[in-house]
Parts: sequence; structure tokens; C-alpha cells
Amino acid sequence: MSSRLLYYLLLKPLSYLPLGILYGVSDFMYVMLYKVFKYRQKVVRTNLVNSFPGKTNEEIAKIEQEFYSHFCDIIVESVRLFSIGESELRQRNKLRNPEVLDELYNEGKSVILVGGHYNNWETGAAILSWYVKHHIVGIYTPLSNEFFNTEILKSRERFGMEMLSKKIVKAGFENNKEKLTATIFATDQSPTHSKMVHWTKFLNQPTAVLFGSELYAKEYNFPVVYIYVTKVKRGYYEMEAKLLEKNPAQTPEGYITETHTRWLENQILANPHYWLWTHKRWKRKWKDDDKLYSPNKG
Repeated sequence: MSSRLLYYLLLKPLSYLPLGILYGVSDFMYVMLYKVFKYRQKVVRTNLVNSFPGKTNEEIAKIEQEFYSHFCDIIVESVRLFSIGESELRQRNKLRNPEVLDELYNEGKSVILVGGHYNNWETGAAILSWYVKHHIVGIYTPLSNEFFNTEILKSRERFGMEMLSKKIVKAGFENNKEKLTATIFATDQSPTHSKMVHWTKFLNQPTAVLFGSELYAKEYNFPVVYIYVTKVKRGYYEMEAKLLEKNPAQTPEGYITETHTRWLENQILANPHYWLWTHKRWKRKWKDDDKLYSPNKG
């Protein structure tokens, strides 16, 4: 089935269905992906075992099952995003404290927003423009399939967010100089080839963390705000903005990256099944000449 047929005959029609019905689809997908096809189960199990060496096989299996159930919900919620109305999206994704960002806006400051692939990061980002005064910019990795890349970008930009390819981030910052922006960085991608990485211990493993959010925060001295996403119940999420650093240019190297990594890790430790365990997070392997972050060295 071509990309266009898949989209217009399956995904787009499904996107008009209420989430109550789509969650039935999610339950079916859970059985197929997890129990029948065992989609990326080896990756998920390896990630969980390495991240939680103290947990029993039964505890690991429970997290795994809960993750796949949540993962399938994320898929149908992302499909619904192609057609969902603004009012419903707002009801399902609330920002508790927009005043944190409004205060920075009123001071004339653009900001860097950081967070991970935790709970439903996509639906929250899509509606964030409704809650805050800043112009929202989301950095994304372009898909190889041009048609799907275009359709997904259109669905994410429907409510005011500007999508910016990771290939032209610097140009995007320069082009938006006249605006007060809030640029979203997903900080838990695997930096396979990038030389600008921050090595730290994350979930019991040496982990390379992308340095881009800190790099731009320090260069432009944009305050850094961490966005917590909490799942209230099925299909409903709440975001909370927490100021990480108001004056990044004055911080020692690595401080910002280390801090947002620790905050994400604490979220995962509290409720591990809400993180994206299918992601090959640890593709970048530790080498003998790599150095872990030390706060004493800054």
C-alpha cells in the first residue's frame, strides 16, 4: 500500500473517530504488537534490564506490559491528532502554570523548553501555543518518506506551533530573532554521530546526551524551562513548567544538560512505563577516552 493510500484510506478516516473508540483499536494493537509480533521486544527488554538491574524478572515484565499498553495509546492519540479539534485537545492536554512562561515573556525573554519522550509529548507540544504568549517552535527529525513528513508537519502545526528541522536549527534561531520564541528540545535522543555530547550516568548506564539545548541556551542566554508531562488518566495529560535556569550564560559547562537529564531520570524512576523504551537510546557506546560529567570540573 502506497503512503497516500495508507493515509487517505486508513489513517485519516481513523483520525475522525472518537478516542473512546480508538482506545479499542489500541487494545487490539497491544495484543498484536506485544504478544503476536513482539515489536522491538528485545530492545525494550534489554533497555529495561540494563536500566533496572535490581528489579526481578516479574517486575521487569510488568513494566514492559504497562509500557506497551501506554505505547499503543500514544499511537492512536497521534493518529487522532490529524483531525482533533482545538477544544478537545485543550481539554486533554492542560498546562498547569502558564505564568512561569508568561513572566519570562513579559520580561522580553525567549526561552528554551526541554523534556523527554515521556507520556504524550506530541499532543502537549501541539497545543502549547494556546496556553502561552511565546511563539512555539518544535525541533523535529525529518522522515525519509516525504509524503508522511508533510502530513505529520501539517498536523503538528495546526494550532500555531512552527516545526523546525534539526538540520537548520541555527538558521531557525536567527530567522526568529525578532520574535519571542519558546523552542522545544527533546533531550533524550541518541546522539549517534554528533561530537557535541555530554556523557553522564543515566538509568545506571554511561549515556551520551545531546548538548544542543544547552549550547543554544548559553549562546543566546535564553532561560531554560523543563516541561513535566503527567498522565492524569487515559487520554488526559497535564503539563507543568519548571524554571531550570534563568541565566544560562553564567552557568558552568554541563550544568544545564546534567540537570534536565536528572529531572527526566527522576520521572522515569517514578513511573517507568511512560517513557519510550522502544527507542534505541544507547546506540552511542562508551569509549575509554570519554569522560563522565563531574560537577567539580564543571
